[in-house]
Order: sequence, then structure tokens, then C-alpha cells
Amino acid sequence: MAEEPRQRPVRRALVVALVAVAVATGLFVVANSQQSSPQADSAANTAPPVTTPPPAPAEPSPTQGAALPASPGKQLDDWAAKYSTWLEIPQRSMLAYAKATITMSQEQPGCHVSWVTLAGIGKNASDHGRAGGVIGEDGRPAQPIGTVELLDFNGTVVSERDANGPMQLTPAIWDRWARSASGAGAPDPQNIDDAALTAARALCADGGRDLSDGPTWWNAVGSLQDAPLFLHRVLATANVYGTVAKTDAPPKAAVLKAVYFAIEKIGLPYVWGGNGIEGGHEGFDCSGLTTAAYGNAGITLKRTAHWQYGSVPLVPVEEEPQLGDLVFFGNPSTKIHHVGIYVGNKQMVDAPTFGQAVQVHAYRRPGDDYAGAGRPAA
Repeated sequence: MAEEPRQRPVRRALVVALVAVAVATGLFVVANSQQSSPQADSAANTAPPVTTPPPAPAEPSPTQGAALPASPGKQLDDWAAKYSTWLEIPQRSMLAYAKATITMSQEQPGCHVSWVTLAGIGKNASDHGRAGGVIGEDGRPAQPIGTVELLDFNGTVVSERDANGPMQLTPAIWDRWARSASGAGAPDPQNIDDAALTAARALCADGGRDLSDGPTWWNAVGSLQDAPLFLHRVLATANVYGTVAKTDAPPKAAVLKAVYFAIEKIGLPYVWGGNGIEGGHEGFDCSGLTTAAYGNAGITLKRTAHWQYGSVPLVPVEEEPQLGDLVFFGNPSTKIHHVGIYVGNKQMVDAPTFGQAVQVHAYRRPGDDYAGAGRPAA
């Protein structure tokens, strides 16, 4: 992990290495992710891109959130109204994800598909159907949603050919798994209810998958769209949704804004001293990302990981971080060399080191030098 300099000449971004998807958990782990690089303060800064996949730790699939009501009705409507407001998901889309989850829990309970996974897919496929305007009460967007451009880590367009609708399902997936949520008429890929249920059926694969298992979850989502950037963002988004839905209090607006900002930056390259595109750079270093994320939420942070550690309210090291907390690595008495932003379910989004992109992965690993968490929005 690249150690941050106190004075940072901005270096030209290295080519981002495509992080391999040989993951046994549904998430990526950075090689040597909590160790500082001995080359970090050198003049050359020419660390080569990562070319081998990192090891895969055993971690759970995305957190599921609070239990849904057993069936559609006022209770479900109230649930959807609350969490859709908290999470900035259109209520009509939230109901579609929830109803598909309820249907699948009755028909294929061993699959354990969750609304947080469907919502994570829907967010990163079409912004919950907003790509076609407002979703009407009939479940259809104001304008049909064609193929939405999807980029991968290296900037390559990887949109699936002829994918369409709010869940961006391909004709092949639709032909195999399509089902009308209402049971009346032919299923419609533009209808959020039909699309969510069809996506859920494809994820479960006739009961052949248990999505509570991390690798199975990862492979299931990859069966819809296997671009690593998409998978990273779905994983991070789903964990945010599930983490918030486990609480009885709404998230702080600044926290959610900072976390969403960080997720949107997944895929940008690590740049030493980088402040992101908004700062005139191709990407970020670790504290550049956290500074920009909270700056976007109206909270000013000091620029380096070490200074951030010394200036934000700290959380006892034995306590689990909360959504939006900064997670620090290093020795507080000498040097905090790395920082990420916690997105729930033991995962963080960070800009790891040279040759790698902003990504999501486990925030702890055996033998790390975790120093604790800080809470900018305390």
C-alpha cells in the first residue's frame, strides 16, 4: 500500500490494472493492502501494475438488511416508503425489489436472494429506472430504456448487446427466465416488477444457487453482467443498502452522500497526490478519495491519512466501524499511511496503491496494521 507523502507533487496516473475476478467471496482484496510501500516516497514512483489476482479471503456475501414483511400490503408499503426515502431509491422501484424478494423467498427459499442485491443491480444498471425518467404506477419508465453504456475499469465499454429495461437484462436472460410479476399478460422487460422478478429468477437459477454464500453470490451477479467494475459497484451499493436497512434510524445525510460519492469513483486509477477528476487529476490516492468524498458532503478533512486520523473523532479500535467511518492503517505515533471509507459488512472503498483502481474489499486481513476508525460526521 503506497504511503502518502506530506508534500505531494501529482504524478501521472499509472495504467490501471484490471483486478482479476478470481474471488472466493464476492469481493476483491488488494495484495499487501495494509502494508506501506518502501517506494512510496521515492522520486521514481514506477511500481508496475498488478498482474496476478490477489488471494481470496472467506467473507460473507452482502448483508441482507432487515426482514421484509411476509406479503405485499400496507406493511410493505410503509417499509418501502421509509427505506426508499432514507436510501434515495424511488419508492416504486423499491417495491419491485421487495416484492420479487418475497416471491422468491416463497418459491425458492434456499436461494436467499435479497432486495439489497436486486437494488444494487438496479442502481448500477439504470439508476433504479431513472435512465428512462420516472417509473409510473404501472411499473414502466416514462421512456423505454435501451442499452445503457457501461464501462469497465480500463474505460472499455462492456455493455451487453441489446440489454434493455431498468435491470438491463439481455435477450438471452430474458428468454430463459422471464416471468410476469402480476401473472397477467406477457412479461415486459421495461416493467420494473417483471424485470426485478426475472433478474431474481436468473440469480437463483431454479434453486441451483445459494446467494448467502459469497462466491456463489459473486458468480450469480456475474451471470447477469460480469464486468469487474459493475460487480464492485453492485457489491458496495448492496452493502450500503443492507447496512442502513438494519437500523431503526436514518443515515446521516453527509455520510450517505460521502459513501455514494466513493462508490461512484470505483474504477478510477490510483494517482499519488491525486484529487480526482474534479481536482484536475485522473484519479485519487487514498486520502484524496476520502477528502473528496466528505468534501462533496460539505465536511472538510485534512489532506493526508495521518492528519485525518489526528483530526476526526476516533472510534475505539475494538468497535466495529459504522457506515461512512474512515478506517485507518499504520502506527498513530509515527505514521498513519492509509485510509479507506467503510461501506458496511466489513468492507471499505479505497484507493489502494500504484497500478490499482479505486475498489471495494475487506477492510481487515490477518496481520494488518489497522489503527482504528474515525467518524467525520459524528
